[in-house]
Amino acid sequence: MPTSTRPWRPFTANCCVVEEGAVLGNLSRCRPTRTEFSKKVVNLPPFRRLSYSDLSGGSPSSARFTVGLGFGADLHAFQLGELRAITHNFSSSFLLGEGGFGPVHKGYVDDKLRQGLKAQPVAVKVLNTEGLQGHREWLAEVIFLGQLRHPNLVKLIGYCCEDEDRLLVYEFMPRGSLENHLFRRSPVSLSWGTRLKIAIGAAKGLAFLHSADKPVIYRDFKTSNILLDSDFTAKLSDFGLAKLGPEGEDTHVTTRVMGTHGYAAPEYVMTGHLTTKSDVYSFGVVLLELLTGRRSMDRSRPKKEENIVDWAKPYLTSARKVRYIMDARLGGQYSLKGARDAAALTLQCLSSNAKDRPRMAAVVETLQGLQHLKDMAVNSGSWTATPLAGRRVLSARTKTGGKMGGARRNAVSAKLK
Repeated sequence: MPTSTRPWRPFTANCCVVEEGAVLGNLSRCRPTRTEFSKKVVNLPPFRRLSYSDLSGGSPSSARFTVGLGFGADLHAFQLGELRAITHNFSSSFLLGEGGFGPVHKGYVDDKLRQGLKAQPVAVKVLNTEGLQGHREWLAEVIFLGQLRHPNLVKLIGYCCEDEDRLLVYEFMPRGSLENHLFRRSPVSLSWGTRLKIAIGAAKGLAFLHSADKPVIYRDFKTSNILLDSDFTAKLSDFGLAKLGPEGEDTHVTTRVMGTHGYAAPEYVMTGHLTTKSDVYSFGVVLLELLTGRRSMDRSRPKKEENIVDWAKPYLTSARKVRYIMDARLGGQYSLKGARDAAALTLQCLSSNAKDRPRMAAVVETLQGLQHLKDMAVNSGSWTATPLAGRRVLSARTKTGGKMGGARRNAVSAKLK
């Protein structure tokens, strides 16, 4: 999907002055050749009310941070020197990882750095200054996470905006991303119960965004953006692509197609029409990854199995076929009914018709109902230690499950309406 490749030009030095939580200046109008603009920056009293409308436009040039727009009452405006100190000058020894936004370093803050600041480890994300889109994503992160607070959203502690430097400071998530646990070598595979807990937490995060006074479309829901705390509580991170949902009589938001291939809803890819149901589709892909242990896109697999949705959909239509796509690392330690109902839910989330996808609040309710099921597949005699894959499973022997699968899907469907 397209990303901005235009060179990033630093804004004028005083273009983003923050005093007591108030942003002084209009960033969309800042240009190095317009030094007279910085002379118009005026002192304003603190202004805590936040409006998202400045990021509702489809192009970077429409992102306006108007004079007096608050960054959030609870956020700390850090100095670059302070963040250099807590990360040992962004030492490679403190490097946690690197994504499209830029490198992320670990640090530690306490009330010696800022009065009232809780003593805790933090993650410091440094903007890679190679594109205007990157600055826009930084703004989106500060706007959304500066205002939104929920147990299943990663907490933004503060930010830094000095000259062309843009940084973000988050709570540290000790277990890293869901992507690392699912797809990178780990001595212990995630259990069925833990996978359900993660799915429920991530679903609650999306449900909160969709039910906000001004609904927020996350737009980049994927395993690498789901972070885990020490108890495997899932929290959504990286709000750089988030958008306000449609308002009034509008049914969708039209925007440039961005996100990650393999997770984006088909109607969004084809038309640029974005709704909360676009997030629901992406959730269905992640739920499928949790069930199967496979990546959304895997070029190392046979052509027909590269796209997880195309490969798995035939197995989701029947209760008897689901077992063939379950992650072998689970060793049969999963609920049969739980897997079947989760598969039926996944199929609904992946519906080609956006209107047929469930609301995230209903998804949360359905998943919570699967948590305490004890009918382990390994004890049922129906589990195989070497699940089959691909077209070999689609035999006459499995076709008898169609009627049962249809009845089960109808039951789950009625629950979701």
